[in-house]
Amino acid sequence: MRCDPCYNCYNLSMKLVLRAVGNSIGVIIPKSTLNEWGIGKGDALEIVGRSIRPLGGGLHSQDALDELKRRLAAAVTAHFTAHEIRARGLANLHRWKKNGAWVSAYTEWQGILSRGDDGELFAAMLGRDENANRLRQSPPYVGLLPRDEVRRLNEEASG
Repeated sequence: MRCDPCYNCYNLSMKLVLRAVGNSIGVIIPKSTLNEWGIGKGDALEIVGRSIRPLGGGLHSQDALDELKRRLAAAVTAHFTAHEIRARGLANLHRWKKNGAWVSAYTEWQGILSRGDDGELFAAMLGRDENANRLRQSPPYVGLLPRDEVRRLNEEASG
């Protein structure tokens, strides 16, 4: 079946019904829409705010994710002192450990936050090296930025 290129031009709003998929819930996106987006089985979509769409931006997904996490960290450092970042980070880590939600990166973050070395903290938050990218995948300073700012940065990153 060939997709009419104008189909999505006039049908900008489409209902996606939640359906049972095994033991989960999912949505079915029309094949014509997936074809228009240039994606198929095994490709990824992203959820940004209230939107489901193809991965955006000029960077490939991992590079884009690394840059988004760095930009989020930069926004945190622009609005909060190292002391405030440490306090929130350590409080989050304490709560996550107590709740049994712990990964090895949190042990590394705990050391960085506890040592009190601002240079080490900002290198982990803002660095472009592999170690900083890895640590930013599990940031302990979540919750500092207002949701609307996080949403704005996510939307900017997705194009």
